[in-house]
Amino acid sequence: MNKYCVSECFCIHHYSHWVPTTGSCLTMLGLSTTLLLAATYVLLSPGVATQTVTTCEVNTVHRLSCDGGVISVQEALYGRADSVTCGEGKPQEQLANTECSLEGTVDILKKRCDGKKVCEVSLDVLGTRDPCQDTFKYLQTKYTCLPAIHHVTCEHSLAYLQCDEGQIISVYGADYGRRDQSTCTYKRPASEIQKTDCSHPASTVSDSCDGKNSCIIKASNSVFGDPCYGTFKYLEVAYICGCK
Repeated sequence: MNKYCVSECFCIHHYSHWVPTTGSCLTMLGLSTTLLLAATYVLLSPGVATQTVTTCEVNTVHRLSCDGGVISVQEALYGRADSVTCGEGKPQEQLANTECSLEGTVDILKKRCDGKKVCEVSLDVLGTRDPCQDTFKYLQTKYTCLPAIHHVTCEHSLAYLQCDEGQIISVYGADYGRRDQSTCTYKRPASEIQKTDCSHPASTVSDSCDGKNSCIIKASNSVFGDPCYGTFKYLEVAYICGCK
């Protein structure tokens, strides 16, 4: 894992090629350092491209993934924006309405997927609302992979966040709960991993760790509260390391 600087003040850890950049300290702009770093990297790096995933069938899992870094959802549509996508074998009347979209889809996808390396979503998470009856719909998401360190800690264990000497932690996002049935499942009964719509933003991580070189925080209900009683949870954190 290598360290690359995206400005005079901040560096990131990322499994990628070096991207030379210049610029003054981002904090002078008075905006979120972490978000500015992410945006700067995406804009300046030719290796960070927007990816698009389209799911046509209702019973098919919508899967986003990043080989390096973490997911950042840019756009999401559930409905129909053209007559071609997912149109094979469908009658024309089911493809005619191309101004069909479910409001709030991008917020749902961002809540479920931002900050994760892999995110699998069923169309059930969108609820039962139908934005356009008699129209064949699809879910389409555009996202990028932001350069960040991804860290998962199972409930009752300690999370260790660490940067190289001379660097400090800046948390991009943190969530305590359960968003899939594959993470932190060892020797857990099925009843404790079934609920996957359990998501609780964990601002405590940012409050406790931002600005430090290293940080230890326990993944427990006593620290974050219990967003879903009876479910075995985990703490998921995405962070970058910035120069002091």
